[in-house]
Amino acid sequence: MKLAIMQPYFLPYIGYYQLMAAVDLFIVYDNIKYTKKGWINRNRMLQNGADAMFSVPLKNDSDALDIRERQIAVDFKRDKLLNQLRATYGKAPYFEQTFPLIEGIVRHEDANLFGYLHHAIEKSARHLGIGTPIRVSSTVPIDHALKGQDKVIALCAAVGADTYVNPPGGVDLYSGDAFREKDIDLKFIRPRLVEYAQFGQPFVPWLSIVDVLMFNSIGAVSSTLLKQYDLI
Repeated sequence: MKLAIMQPYFLPYIGYYQLMAAVDLFIVYDNIKYTKKGWINRNRMLQNGADAMFSVPLKNDSDALDIRERQIAVDFKRDKLLNQLRATYGKAPYFEQTFPLIEGIVRHEDANLFGYLHHAIEKSARHLGIGTPIRVSSTVPIDHALKGQDKVIALCAAVGADTYVNPPGGVDLYSGDAFREKDIDLKFIRPRLVEYAQFGQPFVPWLSIVDVLMFNSIGAVSSTLLKQYDLI
């Protein structure tokens, strides 16, 4: 059984969904520390031919809190974000197909950061036709005081995974020998760069899945783009 484990990200790039589609079970972390300047509550969209950041603002709180302990700011202007996305992608070929999904995600009323992101991941994955079960890390019976590689190996053992698949950023973080000692095969997924038309402008890669869906039919995404990766 192939397993992947990731932090929750807000409308992440297509590589996140490729990873989810490549495995038999996807675990999303809720009980690890929130990290600033990452992709947990922000991503990038296309704006005037360049990348532009969009985000879900958070309530000011301790940097020591886990993701599941963080709250969305009470003044999060959901309509403002939707209007930004509408202004950017309103003339995209698959706007009408995609915007109801994005609107349902952005308007979700959960004030808890993890709850909000978990809903977004579930909704977007199912929209893409990804049937991989998604499990929350804190529900898996392990010693949750474990960190890093030790926690990953414990999660693999707890769910019966014999293969662990990680994005390429983990190459320097994990030891193949440590996984092999536990009879787990360590693999890395490497997304391939696939260009598509973006209003006739030079291609801007690795934007949010929102961009992919605005410019590609759901059929093309499911049958082609989700499969553009190498497993090494």
